[in-house]
Amino acid sequence: MTSQLVALNPADLAERIRTGRAVLVDVREPDEFARRHIAGALSRPLSQWEDAHLSIAAGQDVVFTCKSGARTQGACDRLAARVEGTAYVLSGGVDGWERAGLPVTVDRKAPLEIMRQVQIAAGSLVLIGVLLGFLVAPAWFGLAGFVGAGLTFAGISGFCGMARLLMLAPWNRPRAA
Repeated sequence: MTSQLVALNPADLAERIRTGRAVLVDVREPDEFARRHIAGALSRPLSQWEDAHLSIAAGQDVVFTCKSGARTQGACDRLAARVEGTAYVLSGGVDGWERAGLPVTVDRKAPLEIMRQVQIAAGSLVLIGVLLGFLVAPAWFGLAGFVGAGLTFAGISGFCGMARLLMLAPWNRPRAA
């Protein structure tokens, strides 16, 4: 049997949070959460879910969120298994919350999310490889092929070498307090 998360619209959740009846658990990765989140949300990434401590007070509803709602729906069994009683999900995620005109905390100084950095870097390398292949020498098409092979491997294996390299970049290192 598949567990279900009961959907809450942003206005209903805002009221539950305002009255202390709900706690919001954001399951996105730390880099995504640092850049943009709903104030007061707990960051408990899915990648560390089995080790996450929820610490939910008795009588509070647990509401899960992600960027759009897709991740929470995809992991509903894992999420609902950690909650006694009904588990909830924010309809539309943080994006839906913001579309409803509710405030989000944004840190523009935080680096872009790693996967966005991968998309920018991979797209740029493919574009450069294709342009150089046409303008300089056909051997440059190999760069586009190499990046495509790396992305295919990342999709199949779950290991993205480019993401690992980008995590080491100076702008992605934790800032001194």
